[in-house]
Amino acid sequence: MTVVATNAVPRPAAATLGERHWRMAAIALLSVRLIQGFIYWGGGSRRFIYDPEKLNPDAPTWMANKFQSAMPGALFGTDHLIAFLLHHFWLLYPAVILFSGAELIAGAALMAGLLTRLAALVSVGFSVVLMLMFGWQGGTCIDEWTMATCNLAMGATLVLAGGGAYSLDNVLLKRSPRLADRAWFRWLAGSLPLPLADTTFRNLGLAVLAAVLGFNIGTYSYYRGSVLTPYHGGPVSPSRHHFALSNGALLPDGGVRFQIYLDGGTPEAPAHIMKAELTGAENQPLETWNTETLSRLPADSIHNEFAYNKFETGPYGIAAEMGATATITLPPEPNVHLPADRSTILTLTTVNGRRFSLKLAGADENS
Repeated sequence: MTVVATNAVPRPAAATLGERHWRMAAIALLSVRLIQGFIYWGGGSRRFIYDPEKLNPDAPTWMANKFQSAMPGALFGTDHLIAFLLHHFWLLYPAVILFSGAELIAGAALMAGLLTRLAALVSVGFSVVLMLMFGWQGGTCIDEWTMATCNLAMGATLVLAGGGAYSLDNVLLKRSPRLADRAWFRWLAGSLPLPLADTTFRNLGLAVLAAVLGFNIGTYSYYRGSVLTPYHGGPVSPSRHHFALSNGALLPDGGVRFQIYLDGGTPEAPAHIMKAELTGAENQPLETWNTETLSRLPADSIHNEFAYNKFETGPYGIAAEMGATATITLPPEPNVHLPADRSTILTLTTVNGRRFSLKLAGADENS
């Protein structure tokens, strides 16, 4: 006689197959989860453990310098946010610490598989912010855009799928099976599917796909074209230095004052101004400040707006780091007689021969 236990409830084959497929998908996502975590853990650990000079305001590798270098091409007003932080150290330093700490924690949580979906969502936020700030940079290709887009797609995938294989989320679920019935655990951890009907999950997945594609392809088109328009170098060049000149004035004594902003080029090397010329009507030369003269400008001739990337004198004239902005005063040259009409143009020449010009307001307008 065969005895059949009355309390044994056979599991539907479809449910068993579904769990198997979910497990296989989680294992397949291991490399995505671990590398996404390592990327952000690496960013935080470099600053806190391996290269703490990045968090030292007196060091040349202080993070504020990198933020300032991103200002010229930052999108959607993030350039104004960066400038505001750079002007308020009491906000800047905590922001750098919190950003770095959040990267470290989110990255470690992803690698460990602890609250996987929450950590992945944080990484999505990082990817968007980093794209808006640094996505335009990269001399030969848009390196920062490439990294941010990949991280955004990886993070979005982990938010939906969880990637819960070999994770602390699984350990917590095994020790406390009742967590499977907790909505917060299903939404924030990564061991189980999201508590959604199949149709709802499909719609959510397609919405996330549309958002990721729209953001990534849209920013690529803005930075380089090659989607609906021909390839272009971008609104802000990541390779050729560019100076924006404004508020130029010819002073009563024959000196010149102007504002200057290094708003394009690579942050990997400074830009150099080797000559400044003042010309009048029909390009008549009036004054010239050569490399030697620019190199010897007194310190009070250059007033930098920010305390980090600056305009400074050097052996090749005036050197500037990416994102630097300043008001510069050129002293009058001796024995120079300016024309009465004072219609003058200032032209700056860089080390590679590029020229940037600005029409000056007359001395009578500024006296």
